[in-house]
Amino acid sequence: MPFTLATWNINSVRLREPIVSKLLTEEGPDILCLQECKSPVDLMPLEKFAELGYGHVVARGQKGYNGVAILSKLPIQDAGDMDFAGLGHARHVAGRLENGVVIHNFYVPAGGDIPDREKNEKFGQKLDYLSDMRDWFRGSRPEKAILVGDLNIAPREDDVWNHKQLLKIVSHTPVEVEHFGAVMDAGGWSDVTRADIPQGLLYSWWSYRAKDWDAADKGRRLDHVWASADIKAAAHSSRILRGARGWEKPSDHAPVFATFDL
Repeated sequence: MPFTLATWNINSVRLREPIVSKLLTEEGPDILCLQECKSPVDLMPLEKFAELGYGHVVARGQKGYNGVAILSKLPIQDAGDMDFAGLGHARHVAGRLENGVVIHNFYVPAGGDIPDREKNEKFGQKLDYLSDMRDWFRGSRPEKAILVGDLNIAPREDDVWNHKQLLKIVSHTPVEVEHFGAVMDAGGWSDVTRADIPQGLLYSWWSYRAKDWDAADKGRRLDHVWASADIKAAAHSSRILRGARGWEKPSDHAPVFATFDL
């Protein structure tokens, strides 16, 4: 049975419940993975989402920061979480569908502003987090798995508005891209979005700092959908709902969609 999945850094699920509900109502994905929920699970507006048909939830939360949730029309079981880099943050949760597919929902640390771990502890934490992800997938190679989330790295030259200008900007530095690639290689992951949309500039995030984000269009593709090697051929119909960035009180991220025939 095919299902459509979306991933979205919502930047506070309580504040932006109206646009989450708008997405669920208008787009109707079978599964929505949220990051940066900024709420304990018991304070997330889950009843609102259940009223819209999303009564199955797997989530991890904390007050004011981080937080990840999987909202689903389909039955889904909690498949655990990992505390990579020992940060004590709610940055990962996994759920297992009845067909055996495991969905990993990640919110990788942003890494601060200075791409130097000696001068910026947050950047070091980001690299350590990615290294732990690599080691985990190397030790337990994923099968029948999907990985989504705000990975906070735009790996390709056409995933940013200006490759040369962003080479020293956190999210597109060579060391981050190298770590990103190592995670992919360790798990045998396939980039579903770029398999479907192989050419051209493609973004999922636009800064709040831009007065007119749409006209300036200085974006980055920070949000990703991956599939394990055994099911990558089942993925199709990828898209980024750019218009959601212009909704009322928006997140600075746009949702990324993919459909899987599994």
